[in-house]
Amino acid sequence: MKILISNNDLNEALYDVSNLGFVPTMGGLHKGHISLIKKSLKECKKTIVSIFVNPTQFNNKNDFRNYPRNKNEDLSILKRLKINFLYVPKVKDVYYLKRKSSIKLKKKDKILCAKFRIGHFEGVIDVMERLTKIIKPQKVYLGEKDFQQLFLVNKYMPKQYNMKIISCKTIRDNNKLAFSSRNKLLNRIELAQAKSISKEIFLFKKKLSKSRNIKKLISDKKKDLVNSFNIKLDYLELRNKFNLKLSNKVKNSKLFIAYYINKVRLIDNF
Repeated sequence: MKILISNNDLNEALYDVSNLGFVPTMGGLHKGHISLIKKSLKECKKTIVSIFVNPTQFNNKNDFRNYPRNKNEDLSILKRLKINFLYVPKVKDVYYLKRKSSIKLKKKDKILCAKFRIGHFEGVIDVMERLTKIIKPQKVYLGEKDFQQLFLVNKYMPKQYNMKIISCKTIRDNNKLAFSSRNKLLNRIELAQAKSISKEIFLFKKKLSKSRNIKKLISDKKKDLVNSFNIKLDYLELRNKFNLKLSNKVKNSKLFIAYYINKVRLIDNF
């Protein structure tokens, strides 16, 4: 595994590489990331992973400061997987050029997390465009756990980069809790609570498929979650997975949730 800490290192290492798979991460690697990397290793001749905690996608300075970082653990995982390249850029390596025009989400896309985390997805799309321009991969692997991110990157990323975004299934534990870097910010009791919520939402989605009054069921479930688990709930919404419009049918739809346990914000979709 070659560790690339500057754009000069990267350009030299990737000079004659073709069929390159790219897995962008912010570190805090877990089984979800590992599944993306394994898929890239299987499908591509070479695989590069980036670790870059992107400051522009955080709408909360404390969230940025507290984001899980464990360099030694991440390196150990990547060495074990035998990836080809690890790119660990500094902010100046990624943001060496100013944008000619700012990224603006359309009004219809300012839903779910875009509604509650102002500027978040603009930052995500910006950094994804920059990293893609620097690395020039043929395939980029993203997980469905951040489904809205996957949807918006697909929609807003310029097409001139000649790469394909590969959507990868969410990896979960036995309680249906999606693996997430933010899970590492939870203590033992809070983690158990997150597992219980995930299991409940998973079963609730099945219940929805048998109901004729989906809107009322979701409304009642919101109150139940807040009262039962003492959480702050940003949203619980059923939306069409192809256009993210609100839906009253379970078929071709996903149930999206975002909530806080203490000060840790967790998202998921089922």
